[in-house]
Amino acid sequence: MNESIKPEIAEKIKQLEKKFKNSGQNLGSYLDGLLHDRYLTYWDYIHLDTLLSLQIPRTHFPDEEIFITYHQITELYFKLIIHELKQIIDDKLQTATFFISKIERVNRYFNVLINSFDVMIKGMDKEQFLKYRMSLLPASGFQSVQFRLIEIYSTPLVHLVSSKERNQFSEKDELEEVFEHLYWKSGATDKDTGEKTLTLKQFEYRYTPRMMRIAQQVQHSTIFHKYQELPEKERNNSHLIEALRTFDTNVNINWLLMHMGAAYRYLSKGKGEVKATGGTNWKSFLPPSFQRIMFFPNLWSEEEKENWGQQWVTHQFNTTK
Repeated sequence: MNESIKPEIAEKIKQLEKKFKNSGQNLGSYLDGLLHDRYLTYWDYIHLDTLLSLQIPRTHFPDEEIFITYHQITELYFKLIIHELKQIIDDKLQTATFFISKIERVNRYFNVLINSFDVMIKGMDKEQFLKYRMSLLPASGFQSVQFRLIEIYSTPLVHLVSSKERNQFSEKDELEEVFEHLYWKSGATDKDTGEKTLTLKQFEYRYTPRMMRIAQQVQHSTIFHKYQELPEKERNNSHLIEALRTFDTNVNINWLLMHMGAAYRYLSKGKGEVKATGGTNWKSFLPPSFQRIMFFPNLWSEEEKENWGQQWVTHQFNTTK
């Protein structure tokens, strides 16, 4: 016995017929596929079994699984952040509303990362860490290309040169030349010999072509440029300015302070210190007041620039006393 088709279903079928006809496709074939398709499950949709199989410790210490999992979670958040930054770069409407919505998403992601970093600082046994870390050489969180891409998408390369050298470069210089002087490279270079660590050599070999390709693509369309190109009324939106300042602070001060806390928790040892797995000069590389990296230097006063990241001194005093 045939049942009548509900009007709303009939209307949807008409709309589908029009859609597939306009694209030169046959609706009947797609309906056959839908008829034989299996129901989608949660675990298949997010590839849960695959995701949970990616945590592969190299030692028998239980806390190494925490270390791996947290870093993988961090990289997934970095992926979401890049997803939002690319939408701003691709946007043609030039409205503060759109800009704010995306930057606020980025800030929420960074807030989650910053607020969750106690998982690293307090959530692992120090003695276990100091043992299993020796199986990680020369790998280092320094080698997170996604974090470097966040920087490249956000601001001109010249803003990523260390404060001591920054006035020697401008946006008119060749990107390849500026790239060789980015602040993070000094963090993995032997201070006495000037020799690059294996950690840096591996990272450059693996990712320099990708980083340079993206730097070329966004040379004049980073988040910094997109903000500068907004109409004056949109550019002066106080909520947008505050969101960008928060973004700058989250990435270039707060995120670094969390790493400083972890480094002091695990790598300080009495009067001496334990070297980082990648050989990075973390005491001279991580403090935000040393590098003074700012994505939007035009949004900060001279006094704020001068005192950039100075709270690290107070932070470190409070965590070590």
